[in-house]
Amino acid sequence: MRSLVRGGLFLLGLLVWWGAPLKALDYEAIKKAYYESYRLEREGRYARAREALRPVYETFPRAYTVNLRLGWLYYLEGRYRNAIEHYQIAAAAAPQAVEPLLGLSLPYLARKDWRRVEELMYRVLKIDYYNYYGNLRLARALREEKKYRQAEAVCRKMLALYPTDVAFLTELALTLELSGRHREARTLFGDILILDPGNRVARRYLSGNR
Repeated sequence: MRSLVRGGLFLLGLLVWWGAPLKALDYEAIKKAYYESYRLEREGRYARAREALRPVYETFPRAYTVNLRLGWLYYLEGRYRNAIEHYQIAAAAAPQAVEPLLGLSLPYLARKDWRRVEELMYRVLKIDYYNYYGNLRLARALREEKKYRQAEAVCRKMLALYPTDVAFLTELALTLELSGRHREARTLFGDILILDPGNRVARRYLSGNR
């Protein structure tokens, strides 16, 4: 019971803000706002989903969870500057959390700002060296920056843990192809099709439509 209470208090602290006056917005009001936001997101009504969280955000503007969610919703809308702003607030609220850093990488991925993605993912790996998405996005950023040796090293590090992971195998195959190791890439693309017969990237490269 004590652990449940501690966990509940911790989550509530993230939902609002450390030291904030809880009476300003009670638990039921917070829950209602989030549930309505989730429903509207499922319907693709992202602006309305953000609006549903207005009471929470206006009461607790520096809170972790509400800013993390607003970052996500702004990203879905394609409003990347706003998404970055809210993810940065969430990151400041929980400096050891990787969630806001991964979220922050999304608008930079959309903008194809590979240098910034690389920088963010190294921050993720400093906290969680084998983070799946952190390594996958880092490998892609390095490949896009033509840092092929580094990209390959990241892929092989993760494939040592997940030998049949199609995402890392595909990323490695692309890296090999772009670095001029065509025979190795072709063999690997063939292996990928055994694991994932519908893999579009592998099919495209093996058909010569690059």
